[in-house]
Amino acid sequence: MKSILRSFHSPKHLLPLLHTTRSLSCQFLPFSRQFHSTSLRLFSTEELGPDSPGSTGVQSAPRSWSIYGPATASLDTSSGSGEPKQEPEPEPGSESSLDGGDDLGREKKDRSSRDSERKYVRGKTGYTVGDFVGIRRKGKSSRETWVCADCGYSDGQWWGTCRSCHSVGTLKKFSEVKSAERHAEERTWLPQKAEERTWLPQNTEEVHPMRLQDVNRGINQQDWRIPLFGSFGREVARVLGGGIVPGSLVLIGGDPGVGKSTLVLQMAAIIAEGRDLGDSAPVVYVSGEESIEQIGHRADRMNIGAEELFLYSSTDVEDILAKIQDLSPRALIIDSIQTVFLKEVTGSAGGLIQVKECTSALLRFAKKTKIPVILVGHVTKSGDIAGPRVLEHIVDAVLYMEGEKFSSYRMLRPVKNRFGSTNELGVFEMSQLGLQVVSNTSEMFLSEDHSDSEFLAGLAVAVVLDGSRTFLLEIQALCVSGSTVSKHVNGVQASRADMIISVLIKQAGLKLQDNSIFLNVVSGMALTETAGDLAVAAAICSSFLEFPIPNGIAFIGEVGLGGELRSVSGMDKRVSTVAKLGYRKCIVPKSAEKSLAALCFEDMKIIGCKNLKEVINTVFTTPET
Repeated sequence: MKSILRSFHSPKHLLPLLHTTRSLSCQFLPFSRQFHSTSLRLFSTEELGPDSPGSTGVQSAPRSWSIYGPATASLDTSSGSGEPKQEPEPEPGSESSLDGGDDLGREKKDRSSRDSERKYVRGKTGYTVGDFVGIRRKGKSSRETWVCADCGYSDGQWWGTCRSCHSVGTLKKFSEVKSAERHAEERTWLPQKAEERTWLPQNTEEVHPMRLQDVNRGINQQDWRIPLFGSFGREVARVLGGGIVPGSLVLIGGDPGVGKSTLVLQMAAIIAEGRDLGDSAPVVYVSGEESIEQIGHRADRMNIGAEELFLYSSTDVEDILAKIQDLSPRALIIDSIQTVFLKEVTGSAGGLIQVKECTSALLRFAKKTKIPVILVGHVTKSGDIAGPRVLEHIVDAVLYMEGEKFSSYRMLRPVKNRFGSTNELGVFEMSQLGLQVVSNTSEMFLSEDHSDSEFLAGLAVAVVLDGSRTFLLEIQALCVSGSTVSKHVNGVQASRADMIISVLIKQAGLKLQDNSIFLNVVSGMALTETAGDLAVAAAICSSFLEFPIPNGIAFIGEVGLGGELRSVSGMDKRVSTVAKLGYRKCIVPKSAEKSLAALCFEDMKIIGCKNLKEVINTVFTTPET
C-alpha cells in the first residue's frame, strides 16, 4: 500500500484509487448489510493498467487485496482477475487466524492481540474478537451482596444507610461463589421431592383448600391450646394469649444473663408433666451452648425432675429434627437459634443467612407436625434480636424478657403475638429456684412508707400503665441553688423533663432558673408514658418549696404547655389500683373527675385540678388546725 501511495504525486492522481475503493464497497455491500457491519479492511488495491488514469506507464505485476470477514474470522483474498479466493479457515485462537498474510501478518499480529484483550467491537455487530477466535471464560463467578442486619434488605453495592429501613451502618457484606452449572442446585437443602427431605416427616395424603366452617368444625377453642399449670405457668400462658398453640413458632429474646434459659427450662418441665392434660408427654430441650450435664445440673438446682423431659446437645438442624421423630414430642425447645446451622447453607452459625434459613426450616417443621417450637434468641447492643429483621416476621410470637442488672425483677413482654394480645405483661422475680411470680405487682417498685419529714421533700408517686398491668413508681427530684446550673435525669426523657421545668417556670411562677435540677425514677425503671408528668412536676415543686408531700397521695395526669392537666387512657383502672393499695388521695385532671365519680371509694378521695397552680394550692398547703 505504501508503494502505491508513493506513485501518486498530486491529489488528482488519487482519483483512480478512490474509484477503485468505491467499486469494491459496492461489490461487498450486500455482505455488509447482511451482517450489520460496514467496517471492511482494504489491505491492497487492484492492479493499475498502463492506460488507466494516473498510471505511471510502467507495467507491474498483478496485485491482490485482502478483506477481513468478521463473521467467518478469515481473510478473503482477491487477485487482479476479480475473482476472490477463500483462504483456509484457521482454528479459533491460532496465530494464523489473526494474520493478514505473509506481508502484513507481522504488522497485524500485535494489533489483533490487543483487540482480543480489549474485546474491541467492530462496527455495530455487537460481537467481540474473543467471540470468534474461541476465547471462552467459563467457571465460577463471585457475587457480592450487601444485606441489612435489621430488615434483611439486600443490595448489589454498599450504601451508608439501608435504602429500605434507613438504618445507618447495618449493611453487611456477603460473597457467594457459584457457577452456571450449579446455579439451579445452590439450594439443594430445600428439595421439592419427598424422598430428598428425609429429616422432615412426610404426609402421604394430599392437601386441598378447605372451607372455614370445615376447619373450625369439631375444634374446641378452650381445649385447643396446650395449658400451663401453676402460678408460673398461668403467668406465661397469659402473656402468650391463654397457652401454647400447637404448631406455633415462638421466639424469646433478652439480654445475656436475664434468665432466658431458666424460663424455657421451667416451661419445658411444665409441658412435659402435663398435669392439666391428664398425662405426661415427651418434651425435647436442645441446647447448642451447654452440654446435657450442665443443663442437668441447672435443672437439679431448680428442683426440676420431669420424667419425660429429654435433653440433647446439637447444633445441626437436620440432625435435631431426625433424632426427635421417634419421640414425637409435645414441644421442641432450641437454645439458641444463633448456634444452629444447616449444612447446605452458606455462612457460619449465627450469620444472617443461616439464622433466616434455620428459622424457616423449623417453621415448616412446626406447621407440618403440629409440634410447637420455642426458640431462644440473642439480642444486639441496641436491644434488638440478633439476625435479620425478617426473623421476627417469620415466627408467630416474639417475647422479650427485660430486667435491670442489679434488680431481681424480670418482665416478659410480648412484642408480636398472632394468637393473643400484645398488651399483656408477665412479672417475675429471680430466685435460687428459678423464676417466681410476683404476687402484688402494683407496689413492687415502691419503697417503705415513711412518715412526713423535711428530709423526704421531692418524692411523688406516679401511676403508670404497662400493657394490662398497673405500676406505681416513685419519682425523686432535687433542686439545688448554686453558681453552676445543670439538669440531670435518670429514667425520665430529657426532653420531657425540660418541658415540665419550663412550664413550671412560665405558668406556675416558680423561680427555677438558678437551680440545678436532678430527677430519678426509683428501682431503675423508665418512665415512658405521659401519665407521669404530674408526678414529676409535683416532685420538683416539693423539692423547690422544701415541702414534703404527705404519704398516701398519688398523681395521675399529663401536663400541657399551658400548665393545664390532661386526662390519659385507663383512668378507671389506675384509680382502682391506687384505691386497692390503701391510698387516701388521688390527684387527677378536672376533666376526668366526672367520669370517675361513678367509682365509689370509701377510703380514698379523688381530687380534680385544672392546672398546676391548683395542684400546688391543694397539695402544698398546711392544713388548718
